[in-house]
Amino acid sequence: MRISLAAVFASSVLVAGIVPAQDSETKVNLEGLPPAVVEAVKAQSQGATLRDVAKEVHGGVTLYEVEMTVEGRIKDVTIDAQGRIVSIEEQTTLSEIPAAARAAIEKAVGTGKLVLVEKVTEGGRTFFEGHIRDGHKEREVKVDDKGKPVEL
Repeated sequence: MRISLAAVFASSVLVAGIVPAQDSETKVNLEGLPPAVVEAVKAQSQGATLRDVAKEVHGGVTLYEVEMTVEGRIKDVTIDAQGRIVSIEEQTTLSEIPAAARAAIEKAVGTGKLVLVEKVTEGGRTFFEGHIRDGHKEREVKVDDKGKPVEL
């Protein structure tokens, strides 16, 4: 059976046209952001030092992630192209979160090491993340203020 080069090329173009674009992340300058995003960044970064701004495209949706430091702590804010806040992740400590959340994270640590605790506000709710390192692997545990696991 002979397949012509033209047929192979045509089928390649057809397949390439159906495959979704890859997700991407690109570092950007504040000056190149949409005006609504710039205003949101300014509002969220008062008193902060900007560390990084990235444009992320996931499944065709454009988001902007702004990393900053506030009083020595990391704060990440994700903003949509219209300037709406999608999520805020703020570094915190175990002693600053509700007792039930603290107990759940401490239990999840087990023999690992807790390397970061964050307060996350996303989708109208607040929860807490514990970043745990087990050997060379890192995992996250997400719990609400009552210590119950959070499913996203």
